[in-house]
Amino acid sequence: MLHFQNGNLTVFKSTLFQTTTVIIETEQAIIMTDPNWLPEEVKEIRSYIDERLGDRKLYIIYTHSDYDHLIGAGAFPDAFVIASRAFHHNKRKDQIVDKMKAFDRSYYIERDYEHCYPTVDRLITTDNDLLKLGEVTLKFYLSPGHTEDGLFTIVEPYCFFLSGDYLSDVEFPFIYSSYKDYKRTVKKAQSIMDNYNISYHVPGHGNVTDSKEEVMDRLNFSDHYLTSLTTDFEKLEDECRTRYTFFEGMKENHRKNFDLAASELKNKKR
Repeated sequence: MLHFQNGNLTVFKSTLFQTTTVIIETEQAIIMTDPNWLPEEVKEIRSYIDERLGDRKLYIIYTHSDYDHLIGAGAFPDAFVIASRAFHHNKRKDQIVDKMKAFDRSYYIERDYEHCYPTVDRLITTDNDLLKLGEVTLKFYLSPGHTEDGLFTIVEPYCFFLSGDYLSDVEFPFIYSSYKDYKRTVKKAQSIMDNYNISYHVPGHGNVTDSKEEVMDRLNFSDHYLTSLTTDFEKLEDECRTRYTFFEGMKENHRKNFDLAASELKNKKR
């Protein structure tokens, strides 16, 4: 459903996990991220695009390869796809599509499109990679840690920060690929906040904010979480329970984060 709209920035937010889809309108293009979740939600996004696209080109930035962020991809077969090189070379493409299908089977969901893993048209291989689309410049930063193939995007001249599954107000850090990479990515986010006058930040789950203080609070807690994860696990769990309304539903991820971080740190000492 429509979550936020101001000027050329529109954000839809799913009922499921508050997963976001960003839509940015420019003179030459419409830029979107991660179309998702339920069929009626994807249809609403598709209708919104169709009503406005005209002779402009549709670009989709996939922030990472978690299936919940790709589950609407099949509804936009003609879009120009932007994603990281690691996203393109993901060896688990078939398994990710299988997860989409399994989700639909579990809830008897029917869709008017076929699930697919997006084919990437523009690979992002390094930080500060640029793509100019008329008056708009997309600047990209690789953001591994949550997954191996994460991607930050800064949309200039508007200074929108699209962070994917980092800096959420409804989730603590979910570490699926690397604790060490996640820590480096949080430092990268800090550098972005230091070097850009961010006007709006949109996370992959949760709420849009135009408050730099709010973004910094999310960032600082992410840093605190990563630092405390292996040194004060139980206290950190209490903090998360207070901070995040849905913590009990995410608690298993907190334990998995600890196990992954502890394993990485143990291997580092060998």
